[in-house]
Amino acid sequence: MAAKIKKGDRVVVLAGKDKGKQGAVLQVLPKDNRVVVQGVNMVSRHTKPTQADPQGGIKNKEAALHVSNVAVVDSNGKPTRVGFKIEGDKKVRVAKTTGEVING
Repeated sequence: MAAKIKKGDRVVVLAGKDKGKQGAVLQVLPKDNRVVVQGVNMVSRHTKPTQADPQGGIKNKEAALHVSNVAVVDSNGKPTRVGFKIEGDKKVRVAKTTGEVING
C-alpha cells in the first residue's frame, strides 16, 4: 500500500496528551505503523556517558506515535485525509478537504 504520511509532512496530532499540536514528521516506521513527529510526545531518557556524549544524563527526545493518531495538515491548516490520484503517468497524494496535491 502507498504511504499516506511521509517524512517531512506537516501533521497534527488527533489524540493523546499532545492533541492539537503540529509538527513535521522526522521518521516513519512502516513495520510498526508509527511516526515520529518533531516536538511532540517528548519523553525523558537516562543515558550513560559515551565518547560521543561524555556528560550523559537525562535527555528529552521524541517518541513514536501511532499513525492513526496523526493527520496531514492541508493548505488551510486543518487536518485532512489523504487520497490518491493519477496525474499523467504519476500517482500523487491529494488532500480530501481541498483536493490539492500534497507535496513530498
